[in-house]
Amino acid sequence: MRPSSEAELAEMIKGATGQLAVRGGGTRSLAPASGAVIETGGLSGIRLYEPGALTLVAQAGTPLTEVEAALAAQGQRLPFEVPDMRGLLGRSGQSTIGGVVAANASGPRRVQAGACRDSLIGLRFVDGTGMPAKNGGRVMKNVTGIDLVKLMAGSWGRLGVLTEVAFKLLPVPETAATLRVAVAGAEPAVAALSAALTSPFDVTGAAFVPHEGAFVRVEGFAPSVAYRSGELTRRLAAFGAVDVVAHDPWPAIRDVAPFHQAKGDVWRISTTPSKAPALVARAEARAAIYDWGGGLIWLLVDEGRDLRAALGAFDGHATLVRSASALPRYHPEPAAIAALTCGIAAKFDPRHLFGE
Repeated sequence: MRPSSEAELAEMIKGATGQLAVRGGGTRSLAPASGAVIETGGLSGIRLYEPGALTLVAQAGTPLTEVEAALAAQGQRLPFEVPDMRGLLGRSGQSTIGGVVAANASGPRRVQAGACRDSLIGLRFVDGTGMPAKNGGRVMKNVTGIDLVKLMAGSWGRLGVLTEVAFKLLPVPETAATLRVAVAGAEPAVAALSAALTSPFDVTGAAFVPHEGAFVRVEGFAPSVAYRSGELTRRLAAFGAVDVVAHDPWPAIRDVAPFHQAKGDVWRISTTPSKAPALVARAEARAAIYDWGGGLIWLLVDEGRDLRAALGAFDGHATLVRSASALPRYHPEPAAIAALTCGIAAKFDPRHLFGE
């Protein structure tokens, strides 16, 4: 099914007799679709773009490349540095802006600009009863008492089908610089990244790639970048030799490029940065990449290995991103949160059309 309007989508959902699977570009989903597929590609096009107001509204099926090209022509960008998961997941096709929101897809710049949901200012969607709903935005008023914008971002289509999204934007900075710190291991790397992130120098990227170094990025006007780079170099020298890298390491970090052709399962760990080195040591992973100052860890492990069992209880959660095994993809929720999740899903999708 490929609706071309929100009204047509609403009729499809009202008439559904079994489970539905929402599909944008098919580049981010963690598991195969189950049920009749609703493709959002027919809901495409930029509805409103006001560069002076740093605001964009687009239909959910609009290709991400179309959005990024329109913004680049005006010297602007989405603030949260969208990851491209096609190489990691072995997918083709074009990512859609609605898929970005459904996954809350957020890259290295999250440490400074926030996640996708933090730049999302409004949306429209059709819930499991076939009812259109809207929340936030330039002229939309929230009268529900629930922040649906935040709720829908990262919901993976389990509450309804997005039809339109609205974002606040940022200008593309004049220049950028990336410092590399030659650290002895994960613990000093995370300490160095923490020192950079807690400094007053507006760091927009903080990551550690073992055997390559700890990377710290600053962006902005050239004089400011030069000053902040110099100050950070002096601060970070306590952790190891510091140099300015000539290449741009961030696309590879953002897209988890070192794991693209590597055999094994890929896990995504969210945790407290200070706990990250110990978690990776317990995981006995084949490879690791630390992003968000250590708050996000990508792990490559042996195929079919239950990493959650190996880690035991910890402060955070583990998501299985790439695997041929039948292990659960998502981390089990505590009972109280699971009850809340089920209650919300029952309100938006009482017929369980979008459940996994």
